[in-house]
Amino acid sequence: MAKIGRPGLPSERRQQVWELWKTGASISEISRTVGSPPGSIFSILLPFGGFYQAPQRRRAGTLTLTEREEISRGLAAGDSSRAIGRGLGRPAAAISREVAKNKGRRRYRAVDADDRAWRRARRPQKCKLACNPVLRGYVAARLREDWSPEQIAGALRKRHPAGSRMRVSHETIYKSLFVQSRGVLAKELQKHLRSGRPIRRSVHNNVTGQWRSQIKDAVSISERPAEVEDRAVPGHWEGDLLLGRGVTQIATVVERATRFTVLVQVDGRDMKSVTAGLSREMNLLPGRLRRSLTWDRGMELADHKTVTRNTGLDVYFADPRSPWQRGTNENTNRLLRQYFPKGVSMKDLTQADLDAVAARLNSRPRKTLDFDTPADRLEALLR
Repeated sequence: MAKIGRPGLPSERRQQVWELWKTGASISEISRTVGSPPGSIFSILLPFGGFYQAPQRRRAGTLTLTEREEISRGLAAGDSSRAIGRGLGRPAAAISREVAKNKGRRRYRAVDADDRAWRRARRPQKCKLACNPVLRGYVAARLREDWSPEQIAGALRKRHPAGSRMRVSHETIYKSLFVQSRGVLAKELQKHLRSGRPIRRSVHNNVTGQWRSQIKDAVSISERPAEVEDRAVPGHWEGDLLLGRGVTQIATVVERATRFTVLVQVDGRDMKSVTAGLSREMNLLPGRLRRSLTWDRGMELADHKTVTRNTGLDVYFADPRSPWQRGTNENTNRLLRQYFPKGVSMKDLTQADLDAVAARLNSRPRKTLDFDTPADRLEALLR
C-alpha cells in the first residue's frame, strides 16, 4: 500500500490511527495507543483533512506484492515473461502487461509497481463542486461572507428542489476545504470557518472525560518547597523543550539560583526519549545540585517518576498555560534562539554541539547576577 503520513510508521499502525480517529479518540489518546508522537499522528490526518480513510483491499485476482517481487527476480535473472508466468501460475500476457506498465524490464521495481497499482485502484471521482463551477462559485462567495458550510447547504436546499444540480451537502463543502489535493476551494477560505481547525473532527470526537495531557500522580508547583522560591539554595531547576523545524527539539534545563544551563539532546518528544536524555545529563551533576525540577504540563515528562528514581530530582509541574511560573527557563530559551533560531531543524545536533552552546551561554555575564557569569556563580556554590 502507498504510504500515508510519516515514513517509518507501518501501514497497519497508520490504519489503526484512522480507526481510532473514527471512534472519536483525541490525538493525545491515539499517540499513547500507537506509541508515536502527537505530531506524527497529526501529519497522518492532515493531508486528508481528518476525513476517515478506509483500508484498501486488493481485488481478487490482482497481483500481490509477493508476486511482483518474483517478477522482479525473474527479470533480473533474464527469464522470459512466459517462464515467469509459468512459475506464478499466471498468463504470460499478464506478466508482459505488468512489466510494460511499470517502466519495462530494465527499470521494473516490485515495491514501486505495487504502490502504483494501489494508486490506480483508488480511481478518485471528481466531487460535485469540481464539476459545477456555478455551484462552486456560490459556495466560495458565501464562505467569504462567513457563512458556515451547514448554512450554505441549508440555504441551497430551501431554494432548489431535490435532484437539482444546485444542491450540495455540508460534508462535501468541508471535504473540499480540508482535502486540498482536491484543488476545488482555495485554502484561504478555511480562515472563514468559526472553529479555526485545520482538520475535520469525527462526530464522535468529544474530548469530555478523556485523558488528555493528564500526568499520573503529577505534583503541582503549589506544593514545591519554599526554599525554591527564594533561590537561596542551589539545585532547583526549571525545564522545557525548545522546538525546531519538523519534529525536532532539545531539552533545556536551567538552575534557578545561578542561571546555569544544561542542554540535552533528545531523539523525540515522547516521554521515553525525554526521560532517557534528562536522566543521562542530569546525573553528570553533583548530587547536591539535583534537588528539584519544575516542568510544564507536556506529556513528554509523563514518566516523571522514572526521572526522580534515576536522578533524585523531585519533579513539580507548573499550572496549565502559566509560563511565568517557569520564568527563568522561558527567559533562557529566548537567549538560546540566538543559537537555535525558530524554523531551523535540530535533527543533526549532537550532545557535544549542545554542550558547546551551553558553555558559551554559561560564560556570558548576566545582569541579573550583577554581571557574574552562571559558571562563576555555580563554581562559588560548589567550593
